[in-house]
Amino acid sequence: MIELLAPAGSMETLIAAVEYGADAIYMGGGSYGLRAKAKNFTSEEMVTAIEYAHARGVKVYITANIFAHNSDFAHLEDFFKFIERAGADAIIVADPGVFSVAKKTVPNLEIHISTQANNTNYHSANFWIEQGASRIVVARELSFTEIREIYEYIPKDIPIEAFVHGAMCMAYSGRCLLSNYLAKRDANHGECAQPCRWNYNVVEEKRPNEYMPVEEDERGTYIYNSRDLCMIEYLPELVAAGIQSFKIEGRMKTPLYVATVTKAYREAIDTYLKSPEEYEKKKAYFLEEVGKASHREFTTGFYHHKTTENDQTYTHNSYVRNYEFSGILVDFDKENKIATIEQRRKFSIGDTLEILLPNEPFRTFTIDTMTDEDGVVVESAPHPQQHIKVKLDFDITAPAIFRKLDTIEYK
Repeated sequence: MIELLAPAGSMETLIAAVEYGADAIYMGGGSYGLRAKAKNFTSEEMVTAIEYAHARGVKVYITANIFAHNSDFAHLEDFFKFIERAGADAIIVADPGVFSVAKKTVPNLEIHISTQANNTNYHSANFWIEQGASRIVVARELSFTEIREIYEYIPKDIPIEAFVHGAMCMAYSGRCLLSNYLAKRDANHGECAQPCRWNYNVVEEKRPNEYMPVEEDERGTYIYNSRDLCMIEYLPELVAAGIQSFKIEGRMKTPLYVATVTKAYREAIDTYLKSPEEYEKKKAYFLEEVGKASHREFTTGFYHHKTTENDQTYTHNSYVRNYEFSGILVDFDKENKIATIEQRRKFSIGDTLEILLPNEPFRTFTIDTMTDEDGVVVESAPHPQQHIKVKLDFDITAPAIFRKLDTIEYK
């Protein structure tokens, strides 16, 4: 069985992940995870999120994969006891000290060894398994061949999890100090400022105010800027390597991103399991669908070979954003076919929107007229989270995400 594991940085994105096809989601609380800048979940929200996911047959894994300092352990036992009571299915850990506290405090809770632990060989994988780990998340720096060898040398009841989609770090297993040095934000405590995406110049020490561009072209260079991982065209190779959990990166992403990518991989996985021949025929379609989410140019990372200069983007740090996140459906009047949309980005009369639905093809409509909550006709929806009513000629049910074809280049 293949598990599709999707990210959740907020309740909205958790709902998107669950409803658009994830088998499991991973999320963090306010502490101990490596995405401190995500919205994350309060204790009450975490309980609600776990209940929501479990009611729909979806597992929940909680991140606790910081590289811990002594001060980080003050409330760690309480945190582990809380998430066990809340019903989490597993915790994701990188640090041996955090692992030891988890084993002592919540011995019945599954522990997954994070990619941050940089498991690059079967000896380290077996070490963690002997300590009681129930899953190995392999390092990103591995090829298909290397992952397959790990699979062959570990117990067959221990799943291998690997990232298959999303942002890549320019540093080995994410162990980077650029953010600490340049922005005073600790990447290994979840506060990375992503200085790898910045544009750089050279300054000679005796000419402190003379900035000499490091040029790939007239726009400068982004010498650390990795492309985004995308493996949707290589599902057979992922399966053959022994990977059982396909992980999507993106706890900082929008509900549109999570829904779009999760839905694309869900359809690709289901098609492959039903008919490998049909999957091969639809590869271009799957790639097109996943490309509708905001992304940098794609790469296959280390899966086929060690990375080369072609896995970086040197001329810009722009995203490819083919679609804007217009809003989400909050209500549908079936009798009058009126959809109430909670706005996320401005849309106007005359715009053509697509409606992303979980278990069917997207629907398209053009806005002929729209009103605000009071029934007043308006020309556009410029205000964040404004509720707008539009007329459709077909029925829809929640969840539904509205997106608009976008021709603007963002940075």
